Amino acid sequence: MRATPHKALATSAFALAALVAAALPATSAAAAPAACTPAQVVANGGFESGTSPWTQSQTGLITNRTGQSAHGGTYFAWLNGVGSTHTDTLSQSVTIPSGCSSASLTFWLHVDTTETTTSTKYDKLTAKIGATTLATYSNLDKNTGYVQKTFDVSAFAGQTVNLAFTGTEDSSLKTNFVLDDVALNTSGGTTPPADSTRTPAAPAYTVSLSSDAAGTVWTGHQSASFTNTSATPLGEVYLRLWDNYHGTCAAMPIVVSNVTGGTAGALSVNCTALKIDLPAPLTQGQSATIGFDLGITVPSGADRFGHDGAFSFIGNALPVLAVRDGAGWHLDPYTNNGESFYSLAADFSVALDHPSGLLVPATGASVDTPGTSGRTVTTATASKVRDFAWAAGPFSKISGTSAAGTPVNVYSVSGISAADSQSMLTTAKSAVDAHSARFGAYPYGELDAVIDNNFWFGGMEYPGFVLDLVSTTALTHEIAHQWWYGIVGDDQYNNPWLDEAFTDYATDLAQNKTGASCWNSVSWASSAEKISNSMAYWDTHSSRYSTVIYGYGKCALHDLRRVLGDTAMAKLLKDYATSHWYGVSTTAEFKAAAQAATTTDLTSFWTTHRIDG
Repeated sequence: MRATPHKALATSAFALAALVAAALPATSAAAAPAACTPAQVVANGGFESGTSPWTQSQTGLITNRTGQSAHGGTYFAWLNGVGSTHTDTLSQSVTIPSGCSSASLTFWLHVDTTETTTSTKYDKLTAKIGATTLATYSNLDKNTGYVQKTFDVSAFAGQTVNLAFTGTEDSSLKTNFVLDDVALNTSGGTTPPADSTRTPAAPAYTVSLSSDAAGTVWTGHQSASFTNTSATPLGEVYLRLWDNYHGTCAAMPIVVSNVTGGTAGALSVNCTALKIDLPAPLTQGQSATIGFDLGITVPSGADRFGHDGAFSFIGNALPVLAVRDGAGWHLDPYTNNGESFYSLAADFSVALDHPSGLLVPATGASVDTPGTSGRTVTTATASKVRDFAWAAGPFSKISGTSAAGTPVNVYSVSGISAADSQSMLTTAKSAVDAHSARFGAYPYGELDAVIDNNFWFGGMEYPGFVLDLVSTTALTHEIAHQWWYGIVGDDQYNNPWLDEAFTDYATDLAQNKTGASCWNSVSWASSAEKISNSMAYWDTHSSRYSTVIYGYGKCALHDLRRVLGDTAMAKLLKDYATSHWYGVSTTAEFKAAAQAATTTDLTSFWTTHRIDG
């Protein structure tokens, strides 16, 4: 997140985040680098860069001609639709790296047909990888829009195989099979790095909510399943009701009731923490599920939780489990100056029932289905994310696909020009690819950016979902947070520099900024002021927060790059991200990884740059 009062310093801080990401070496004392670097191996999956390396059975399958539309961008692959005996094939050779424990193929498919049968598959589309048929679709799978298809292809790790789509039609009546945004993401970290001190682990949240006509009041049910990974028994859990900061204990925006699977205790930390005692303590390896009814009332105001007229922004509204680690339960207060959020990678399945006139961008991959009269159910699923956010309103939406294959959507409130929306789409596509190349492939499927120039802050990050002003630098920064906070987590209250400084450094790298001599202008306010200070310090020294955490933090990383060298710094950060993929970073771990990347003793470096831990 970047606050507007610190805009001037934001630019330099953003730049540093990008440089850090590209430069850091690969080793970590706390965790050995993984053998697999996350990657997206399908080239030109959005069909926006000509036809290469796809092989078409005939010219024109990759097209932008009228009659069909793209899922993202302008181009798509259109197979069949002839109405006579006909076969079309589209294929590409892909190499799935060895050492990757996970490989997932996704594509978006639209089917329409003039066939009238409800029982016979006359026309078919087959998806194959190597000699394996993944699925066959037909005229019976006709739909009104695109549907995303997902397949686990991990068994092909270490192989070069042909990815092929073959469409066949019979002698009469046509069926159109339209493909877009094909991607094959590989990862070595499907399971977060083990740390038995952090619990409850592997949370899985299932949520069903329905909104009022305006999208500002949501009611329904949520459940949370989890496992105790600690050797210490787990007798209770805490739900963080973060957005109660925006109300009072007498009028809470987030209300939890009818708890099952445990006994609700007292609210604490200004009603942002709810203790739930479990029926019996969980021993190491045991799992449990709690459930509760949930009410959310979005207050007025262009905020990360608020509504700007008809447009609602709903961040941090879903209760998430607090973390207990070696320091005990983390029940830090909400900070409006930065972030307090510390959570473990989790899976979310969220069904949002809303009026059809509202668009609802959300974390994860979303599919819309008809609800009751005049309503739509947007079902969003996301794997290994730390939080879930969404928005609701009559947004204007434009879409595209990055060169590396990430679908990107930009949702704009009224008053944002078409040119500004297009500029933000261009920025988002460029940024997600730049960060992916430095730190590992973006793993969250689509990326949604919601744009409103009335935000008092520069931008705010959530997994797969960001809020932003019309600002190239701010949007590049928030997208970098997908790696530094999202994929590589941290305790944002006690170690804010681990995501904000790294993100600003990554932004610099993405914008080709070197941070030349930026450390020369550093002037400390006191001996107590340090880059590694927590939000408890910055909330009492708020005027210095952006200067030190963003500005000095990114400059420290630029300086580290100059000590290590560009190549070693780039390797450090990419390997550090890989080894902490879906895990949690600490200052001590990063310092150890940096020291392992050089023969130079960095003790005085950390002292000079005031980075303790």
